[in-house]
Amino acid sequence: MKIANRTLSVIAACAFAVSWSEARAQDWPQWRGANRDAKVAGFDAPKTWPQELKQKWKITVGDGVATPSLVGDKLYVFSRQEGGEILRCLDAGTGKELWQDRYDALGASGPASGFSGPRCSPTVADGKVVTLGIRGVLSCLDAASGKLLWRKDDFPGSLPKFFTSSSPLVADGLCVAEVGGDDKGGIVAYDVATGDEKWKWTGDSAAYASPVLMSAGGTKLVIAQTESKMVALSLADGKLLWETPFAVQGRGYNAATPVVDGQTIIYSGSNRGTTAVRLEKEGDAFVGKPLWKNADVSVQFNSPVLKDAHLYGLTGSNDLFCLDAGDGHTVWTASATATASALPTAPSVPPAATNPPAPAGENPGPGFNRGPGGPGGGGMRGGGRRGGGGRSGYGTIVDAGAVLLALTPASQLIAFAPGGTAYTELARIKVADSPTQAYPVLSGQRIFTKDQDSVTLWTLE
Repeated sequence: MKIANRTLSVIAACAFAVSWSEARAQDWPQWRGANRDAKVAGFDAPKTWPQELKQKWKITVGDGVATPSLVGDKLYVFSRQEGGEILRCLDAGTGKELWQDRYDALGASGPASGFSGPRCSPTVADGKVVTLGIRGVLSCLDAASGKLLWRKDDFPGSLPKFFTSSSPLVADGLCVAEVGGDDKGGIVAYDVATGDEKWKWTGDSAAYASPVLMSAGGTKLVIAQTESKMVALSLADGKLLWETPFAVQGRGYNAATPVVDGQTIIYSGSNRGTTAVRLEKEGDAFVGKPLWKNADVSVQFNSPVLKDAHLYGLTGSNDLFCLDAGDGHTVWTASATATASALPTAPSVPPAATNPPAPAGENPGPGFNRGPGGPGGGGMRGGGRRGGGGRSGYGTIVDAGAVLLALTPASQLIAFAPGGTAYTELARIKVADSPTQAYPVLSGQRIFTKDQDSVTLWTLE
């Protein structure tokens, strides 16, 4: 009987573990999802795509291109409204507000003023939620109650040209963030529980890409694209373990989140191609061993996604691409503009209005052919809210299992097939009446979208 009871207990425990893991698999708790790689588990792609989605709810939350974060039945939305930055916790099923935290904050100014709201995704971990505002205010709150635990503004007035756009990373009890700007700043780690600074690296200024984690040689590393470098820092103490120059050439930005695959780092930037290196430990040092470089394919605002040994993304010249991740050769490219040729094109705007927004750490929610109203991405805008015209290379791409899903600033959700020898589009569905810069958040048959001032829950039925 004891053996039988023990067996039943093990079965029950396993069943609980499975149900828990399935629930967690459908979470999107931070920038680019659970592993910061734009992969989502538990999305139910339809065999036949509908012509439209069913709207369950829509609420106005204010300006901003920060992608919401989904954990369990709670959706965390960070935006700007009525002169302040607001973090809301919503019931994911109904859209009902459970709590909110608000603090007074100026928005973006100058060339980036068209996108005045936050670009950085909330990061939910260890029962807490961390936000990074457009002017560098870092906050940590209790995820269940919204109680403010700590708030930091360690580099007041020091900001990147197009304002803060790098989403914070939480790991091993540390909150790691790119903060500050051109004159001072860098990468700083804070104790998540207390807000105390644990380490600081100031070897280069903050840019717009978001840091990611890697394990190599038994060491946990923070991989980051800064203003002029690619770097690997020890997560434990912030020590610089590897770096390589990656300065912007001409007019451009370091805004694409690096892709990590085991010990391989794939990174790209405006007009500098796409490069893969393998990080290996030799003695006490780390060495980046070149694997390949594709000089013809560069991203500016889009962060590519790796799926089945292929890299998918959107170039700064507005071409969708697929690269072989083994040797870097181009498998196919397709004009995103041509793909979206059926969309209306907004009138061009004066040069002053086409200054790029802040490349996003919430990665500029790029969009292919921007179409009406077509700004840029995660924190960037291509041509201002009113403009459509000139800039390209904005758009988010998600590995949704059986399909890849892209969301453009023209509010078109596009499903296309992975692999193959050419771009194969499966569906194109309108999901908003105003520009969409943030990633779509997918869970089961649900798709959450953030447009210019609202959050909407759509379902595939």
